[in-house]
Amino acid sequence: MNRALILVNITGLIIGISYGLHGPILPLFAKNIIGASYSELGLIGFANFIPYIFIPVFVGILLDRFNNGYLLALGAATSSASTYLLSISQSVPEIMGFRVMTGIAHAFFWPPCESIISNHSTEKTRVRNISWFTMFFVVGFMVGPLIGTAFLEGMEITYRVLFQITAFILATAIISALLVSRKSITNHHELFSFSTIKEIKKFPEIIVLLIFCTSSFGIILTIYPAFLNDSGMSPTDILYLYFVFGISRVVSLALAGKLAKKISQTLISATIAISIGLALSVISDSIIMFGIALMLMGFGFSIFFPLTLEIILSKTRKEISGKIIGAYETVFGVGWAIGPTLGGSITQSFGNDVVYLVFGMIGTGVTVLAIFSRRSLEPKRAHSV
Repeated sequence: MNRALILVNITGLIIGISYGLHGPILPLFAKNIIGASYSELGLIGFANFIPYIFIPVFVGILLDRFNNGYLLALGAATSSASTYLLSISQSVPEIMGFRVMTGIAHAFFWPPCESIISNHSTEKTRVRNISWFTMFFVVGFMVGPLIGTAFLEGMEITYRVLFQITAFILATAIISALLVSRKSITNHHELFSFSTIKEIKKFPEIIVLLIFCTSSFGIILTIYPAFLNDSGMSPTDILYLYFVFGISRVVSLALAGKLAKKISQTLISATIAISIGLALSVISDSIIMFGIALMLMGFGFSIFFPLTLEIILSKTRKEISGKIIGAYETVFGVGWAIGPTLGGSITQSFGNDVVYLVFGMIGTGVTVLAIFSRRSLEPKRAHSV
């Protein structure tokens, strides 16, 4: 593995730690300290993810024109600033504004990392390298809640101080990103046109699967912690549960290379796991049951990313890969925006657990679609990983 890939993985680890450190706590902070309702939690999630519908397309254009390491450093700096600002927020609109910044920052984090990895990989190593990067991020996301538990219980710090600590951790990612810029390869390919972005429409089955996956994932990131809290889980219990969630994600990513040999079957299994995990949440009444639900969803959410990206990149001309990555990430943004918005509204109107039953049923339908679309869920050519 070359130095650029190592530095990207380190950046992913740092950002993953910071996300895991404060992500599960933010809904609790908003609900218990600021007084946000479930609908407002959904709006906070919407504010976080709505930029991801539009900004990745713009970033995708920049990826083929500018040093990807500089774009990554910009994302890390913006994310650090937005997280620090959470520590001084006093209202739901303020939190929403700061989460918009976070969403913009995320668009300058994930696509540049994907582009750097793609540029430094062969077709045979691309799935493996993307999986390793995602795994580093997820390891950080897994460790972050344990660090958060140590701060909240061992040092008895407040949520606001936790956000400040997270911001300083995020700031260190600027250093590794700038080091990446020295090794980054910039592709100067064909000029932007909407026809290149529209190429993502060639993958309708992938789009449907991604929107379901990211919508559900958005709910788990923005609504689920408050749901767990109302179900009797303490803040420490919730952080431990997200640690288990992280373990499941790491294990699935570690197996991504082998699972890539049977991509369509793996994606079908992922939709089944997510659907069961969502449905299981409805009847769970203990930390063990919730842990099982999160383990199932952790597998499904994590394995989706490297495999669906591989399908798309294997069928895309390399000279427009940056733009396609931007369009691909835009699909993520659509799902992430839909999930929290619907999730918050459904929860507020019909009760805490109805949303998980609804999305579990949607997942069943998506699974049926995946089964009938197996040919479309295979890459253009087989890769050795």
